[in-house]
Amino acid sequence: MSDAPAKKTNRLGFDLAPYRGSKTTLCAGCGHNAITERIIDAFFEMGVDPKRVLKLSGIGCSSKSPAYFLNASHGFNSVHGRMPSVATGAMLANSSMLSIGVSGDGDTGAIGIGQFVHLMRRNLPLIYVIEDNGCYGLTKGQFSPTADLGSKAKNGVVNDLPPIDTCALAIELGASFVARSFSGDKKQLLSVLKAAIAHRGTSMIDVISPCVTFNDHEGSTKSYSYVKDHDEPLGEISFVPYFEDISVEYEPGSTTSVKMHDGSHLHLRKIAEDYNPSDKLTAMRLLHETARRGEFATGVIYIEPDKDDFIDTLNLVETPLAFLPLEKTRPPKAALDEIMESLR
Repeated sequence: MSDAPAKKTNRLGFDLAPYRGSKTTLCAGCGHNAITERIIDAFFEMGVDPKRVLKLSGIGCSSKSPAYFLNASHGFNSVHGRMPSVATGAMLANSSMLSIGVSGDGDTGAIGIGQFVHLMRRNLPLIYVIEDNGCYGLTKGQFSPTADLGSKAKNGVVNDLPPIDTCALAIELGASFVARSFSGDKKQLLSVLKAAIAHRGTSMIDVISPCVTFNDHEGSTKSYSYVKDHDEPLGEISFVPYFEDISVEYEPGSTTSVKMHDGSHLHLRKIAEDYNPSDKLTAMRLLHETARRGEFATGVIYIEPDKDDFIDTLNLVETPLAFLPLEKTRPPKAALDEIMESLR
């Protein structure tokens, strides 16, 4: 008889093996690897069937990450900056999938900014993770569009351009779940990812993820030490999935409870006074005020759990388009003739 301890399993009876991926090829200590670990934990603990998951990416250090998690899932590594259009096509074809896209600050904020803009305004059901290190880690660490004004590169060059705030942009354009976290904050990032899994709509998560090779030095505003010293959490986040007891007690007035699409509950214990994550103007003001102080607001910044997603907006049939028979997707000749007659 073996004395080996039994493997930990989730509510589906799976152990961690189907949720893991290939061995990482990123630099030792890279923040992206910590994000990968939290994605593995979140999907495992939420009891998501990996075969129901579609993972997508563009190009860059960040876009290699899907190879390192959910080995049993479907994956598509797209062209640089074009992940949103691939995700849109995939979800329109099969809306029963749960999709997660991993991008970077260059893949999203530079070559992919146009696609990012339209993805946010459509509110496509997609978890969109930006692994944000403020530099191009594959091409010697040049500044990316999210690099802060006045931050210093490893070679001593100072950035003289203002950054693109992807969280502010996502909120303004229509994303229904917007959060920011830090790859070094295991508890917060795990709770944010669980809430994103439960949300139906675009969940945009900007994760500050220091590049240990090119952007972890003194003068960088994306280094481990700088982010730890300038992180301003909005509150403590606790997440109770729909399949667990949701009767959690808090002191009156101290916590905001948000009911998610699937019946889960997101509890936000306030640290920032009177912060309401469902108020778009308050969220935008918070981002501008913390940026002015050189700080990063982290946590769930904005959430609109009842907003229609892109699938609802298009009023698609309940059966995913990929599974409809040909006679349902291609009109017969008589129908086409009728249409042509009406155009005369």
